[in-house]
Amino acid sequence: MKITLLIPTLNEIGGMKEIMPKIKKEWYDQLIVVDGGSTDGTVEYARDNGYFVFRQKNKGIRFAYIEALEYITGDVVITFSPDGNSIAELIPELTAKMKEGYDMVIVSRYAKGAKSYDDGPVTGFGNWMFTTLINVLHGGRYTDAMVMFRAWRKDIFKQLELDKEESYRLEEKIFRTKIGVEPLLSVRAARAKLKCADIAGDEPPRIGGERKLKIIQWGSAYLFEVLREALFDFRKRRN
Repeated sequence: MKITLLIPTLNEIGGMKEIMPKIKKEWYDQLIVVDGGSTDGTVEYARDNGYFVFRQKNKGIRFAYIEALEYITGDVVITFSPDGNSIAELIPELTAKMKEGYDMVIVSRYAKGAKSYDDGPVTGFGNWMFTTLINVLHGGRYTDAMVMFRAWRKDIFKQLELDKEESYRLEEKIFRTKIGVEPLLSVRAARAKLKCADIAGDEPPRIGGERKLKIIQWGSAYLFEVLREALFDFRKRRN
């Protein structure tokens, strides 16, 4: 099983300098830094340290995944945030769990023994609400359906049509924003009855940079998305 570590960046120089040296080369077969237009030296730091950098063409973290997909050589993709929220030392445990035959494994901030030190009251409630809705409406068994730090088989990305614009177009048009992949990945993996699990992992506070979360726009778009998927299953549209 080959591992690709996918690291989206946008002005993360502080986090990159502290977090990237903790990632050992024996933990992955391929590492791709996908940059969304950094101007703070993030790209230069990555290249100077020998990391392959892909500059995405379209704005939005979703396109970091979609545009980099053709460059991924691993069987399993681990999406990792270099801003301090993801703990590098959990990568081997995440990989070991995937080797048990799972399609997706999530590093859960809310599993027993874990805690988010980056949550506020609003984001904490939002994460709980969305995880609960995804479990109730789509048959998930998640403790954290929203977090970036997770591993998934590369082939499920296209299987679940996460690479297609129509999977996100309506909510992005209505709420005038670009959203991430994780909520829809969690929804469709549950609906397709893929084998999913989680491991407990703290979420430390982010290191430097600006928080990019758009609470109102993204929250509204994700809520629309979760409800829409309950009414119109993507597999029925395909057939």
